[in-house]
Amino acid sequence: MRLVLAIVVIVYLVGVGVALAPIVEGAWNSGTAAAFAETVGRALPEALAWPVRLARANAGA
Repeated sequence: MRLVLAIVVIVYLVGVGVALAPIVEGAWNSGTAAAFAETVGRALPEALAWPVRLARANAGA
């Protein structure tokens, strides 16, 4: 059971990283660290909800 839970957590965190990758790549060298943190902070709630978007997309198909 621990292994299954660990795999689910790892997949979730990888999905968050994939969702944040374009934002991080675009904002990495564009300004100050505070501006970078603000940009990532604004994108974080949407990135954390990636399973919901995936489920809704599959339910509508």
